[in-house]
Amino acid sequence: MKINLQHTFYIILTTLLLTSCYNQERNCKDYKTGKFSFDLEIDEKLETSIFERNDSLQIETFRGKTDSSSVRWVNDCEFILQNIKPKNREEKKGIHIKILTTTADSYTFEYSFVGDLNKQKGIAKRVQ
Repeated sequence: MKINLQHTFYIILTTLLLTSCYNQERNCKDYKTGKFSFDLEIDEKLETSIFERNDSLQIETFRGKTDSSSVRWVNDCEFILQNIKPKNREEKKGIHIKILTTTADSYTFEYSFVGDLNKQKGIAKRVQ
């Protein structure tokens, strides 16, 4: 069977062009406020954080402990969380959060301490 190199090239080029035009949905304004849950694994155990956010405040409950953070929006899809009453140096660090994609009931985001290049990803789900 003879492979037509030019034909193969056109198929690859067409596929690349079609997939590069695809943009994932990102309706960040829909997630500026609301109540959400976020599951994360710590020491091979699944933990859940519940948080409620308005345009300037986020209240989070994790492991039975509630903390409040100020919310400063950088743009429609990025914000900085700053613990209102930090108890130590670690809690004084701001957390940069960037919403990457959205769906009807959740958003995918990446987060890190401000200035830290080590970013992690998560999915927050809207709680009804």
